[in-house]
Amino acid sequence: MTRYVNPHAPHSRRSFWEVVKWKFGAKKGQESDSASIPDGFSYPAVSGPATEDKPTATWIGHSTYFIQVDGLNILTDPIWDAYCAPIPIPGLRRKIAPARSLSELPPIDFVLLSHNHYDHLDAKTVQYLKRFHPQIHWIVPTGLSSWFARRGIKQVTELSWWKSVNFARCAVTAVPAQHFSGRTIWDQNATHWNGYVLETANKKLYFVGDTGYNRHDFQAIGDKWRGFDLSLIPIGAYAPRWFMHPVHVSPFEAVLIHRDVKSTLSLGMHWKTFHLSDEPLHRPPYDLYLAMQEINLPFATFLPVEPGVIVNW
Repeated sequence: MTRYVNPHAPHSRRSFWEVVKWKFGAKKGQESDSASIPDGFSYPAVSGPATEDKPTATWIGHSTYFIQVDGLNILTDPIWDAYCAPIPIPGLRRKIAPARSLSELPPIDFVLLSHNHYDHLDAKTVQYLKRFHPQIHWIVPTGLSSWFARRGIKQVTELSWWKSVNFARCAVTAVPAQHFSGRTIWDQNATHWNGYVLETANKKLYFVGDTGYNRHDFQAIGDKWRGFDLSLIPIGAYAPRWFMHPVHVSPFEAVLIHRDVKSTLSLGMHWKTFHLSDEPLHRPPYDLYLAMQEINLPFATFLPVEPGVIVNW
């Protein structure tokens, strides 16, 4: 069986004993409390009122965005389930409801799927979309089409890094991410993990997926596309850094990605929905604010939007 690795972080997977050290170690929680959030803090920029004559992005929760652009309806990593686990584990229960119900969605053209972890590939949501949106074309990483085939879903395209597929109204390219995969103890890293670039006649969208940071990949993506109209970048699940840094960016590293890929507008994701790490659920916007301030970038170019807010791009 093929096992995938990260070329810039080949030892990114954590051992059982490292997990134990994280969960029960003496330093647990210290990083996330290193700087308190000022009373009354709010991010110093918000999106303006959205209009229907421009492309829109709506954060549903976690890494799920609903995108409308040039007549296309797109979902990223759709998860509507109450748990990001194969069984209802209390600690992995959803903290906020999806901002939009599945029944409210218009016909979906494409789903961009970054990898097969339970908080990104949700079987219940997939079954719903199969039933009510059979027209969907699923774009998935290498090795993952068989998971869909077992569920009777055939409109699936696997893409490996830097490979593209062209459709009538858009092109999709898989790009590197620094992460890992697996739904059981037996299939660790047996399928790949991707970010995606979607290009239409008028717009360029970058869905980062789930990733750690390395400058090589993100500068290469920025150089190839010479900037993006919109980037969807994770800003949560980053503490403690000694444990998370190979596979989850911090808000500071998210800002580096925003700068590396020359994004006109970036929106945060992968926070507030599931409590997967040590930082408080409400912490990422403040750390994003500190990072934007430190790097001296306009706050309005990277927003930690609330679920359900519709943003033009």
